[in-house]
Amino acid sequence: MARGQRNQQGGQQDPGDWVTRTADLALRHAETVNGGTLPALVTCASGISPSGPIHLGNLREFLTVHFVAEEIRRRGIEVRHLHSWDDYDRFRKVPAGVDPAWNEHIGRPLSAVPDPTAEFPSWAERYKAPLRAALAEMGCDMVEVSQTEMYRSGAYREQVLTAIRKRGEIETVMARFRTKKAEGEEDDEGSASGDLSRFPYKPYCRGCGRDTVTLTSYDDATTDLAYTCDVCGDSYVTNVATQDEGKLVWKVDWPMRWTFEGVHFEPGGVDHASPGSSYTVGKEIVGPVFGGTAPSFVGYSFVGVAGMPKMSSSKGGVPTAAEALRILEAPILRWLYVRRQPKQAFNVDFGQEVLRLYDEWDALTRKAAIPEKRDAAVLAWERASATSTAGTLPTPAVVVPFRMLSSVADVTAGSREITARTVGAPEADLEPRLTKAATWITSYVDPEDRTTVRAAADAERLAGLTEDESRWLGLLLDGLPASFDAPTTGDELTTLIYGVPKLARGLAVDDAPTDEVKADQKAFFRLLYNLLVGAERGPRLPTLFAALGPEKVRSLLAP
Repeated sequence: MARGQRNQQGGQQDPGDWVTRTADLALRHAETVNGGTLPALVTCASGISPSGPIHLGNLREFLTVHFVAEEIRRRGIEVRHLHSWDDYDRFRKVPAGVDPAWNEHIGRPLSAVPDPTAEFPSWAERYKAPLRAALAEMGCDMVEVSQTEMYRSGAYREQVLTAIRKRGEIETVMARFRTKKAEGEEDDEGSASGDLSRFPYKPYCRGCGRDTVTLTSYDDATTDLAYTCDVCGDSYVTNVATQDEGKLVWKVDWPMRWTFEGVHFEPGGVDHASPGSSYTVGKEIVGPVFGGTAPSFVGYSFVGVAGMPKMSSSKGGVPTAAEALRILEAPILRWLYVRRQPKQAFNVDFGQEVLRLYDEWDALTRKAAIPEKRDAAVLAWERASATSTAGTLPTPAVVVPFRMLSSVADVTAGSREITARTVGAPEADLEPRLTKAATWITSYVDPEDRTTVRAAADAERLAGLTEDESRWLGLLLDGLPASFDAPTTGDELTTLIYGVPKLARGLAVDDAPTDEVKADQKAFFRLLYNLLVGAERGPRLPTLFAALGPEKVRSLLAP
């Protein structure tokens, strides 16, 4: 497809839409490397090492590729999201909370390290599983590749031999960038002595399975590679042309895969594109060594969690996509990533910011229903709300504000049944938001910020009511509906609660409040909170009344 044709099918969008812009660049690159026409299949790639919990920062790797691939697919172009599990990477350290005996496995492939709970076949599979489930809930479809399987099957054998044969050219590039090694990147270029110190391939010890080896010789004619293990002390000879017992070092492995897999687009953390980093070095290696071309690249910035330091999978205890999906509807979690430019860092807040986030999402949903208001923000909403493979992602049939659901759940100790009855809708119609609101209020809100309803009336406070307070409570109880189940109850309660101080001063409930009435309302509301929940403030009073029901309200307010 020619470039002009592609633009007619969706390439001309709001300049603030990074997905369209990135897809355009990816397709332009694919055309260029394919001789001026699009290839039959465009490959957008992601990759990650399952060394620990795949946190919300890692999620940007997946979603960046997902959104770009979705945009390309929307234009009628065949595309795949190819994801590489770097499970053949070494196990580097034992995170907090894991038996120190797992230090025994340091240096072995992640796929060969046992799962401490024995629930999964390996350490790597333990951390793949929850991410797969979260991606499925978010409608993300991808083709998965295990690097353990690729290397051990011999799929890369010719590429490994090519890298070894051209190790001099690789070393020339490496040497030029070595003093510019990117901050945070580990040096994986080899650890042997002599002229093998920068060998591009590293075997795992045949005896103990670790990569703690010192290379002692390599024969170009026979492709025999000799080494001694620094841990077990044994020495072996592996034949690179016939035995698949190791892997290329990272800065050689990545460009090798670009060529082998025909990658046209792949993102990475912004650190990967800094001087001396893996992408910068890989661009210089991929052509001369493997005859390929570096993919179109976009760097993405850090995603954190409010109140937490920078996330690290290897240290454990970091919020994952599965954790976020306990309280956020799938489209909202997707929206957090698609609405921002990849280079824009942001935090995910599991606290009170969740309330504002849901309010903002609901407002955007209402805007999206008006065709003439379609803009970049609505386009981001559309990308977040549906996928080409999963269709429209689950949202509640009856949209009740999250803050109302969580307020009722707060008062009812997370009861979904009572919450649904209070807001006047079937439980099924409120899902998945109902469960997420109950989970948020019971598991993520500080107990000190929770609402505790009094078990019994505060007899002492009721006995000491002032004349105004007694009049207010009397008017309230006289006007209180016998049942709170009617659809109009919320409006009736609001009118009554706000109207009591007006009635006490001889006004009608629909009269505008005077300054005196406003002062009385503040005092009245404070009294109600004190008598109902023993605090100065709490959930909106109409919501609180509806959640408690008329009998409970009367039992706590009647003198």
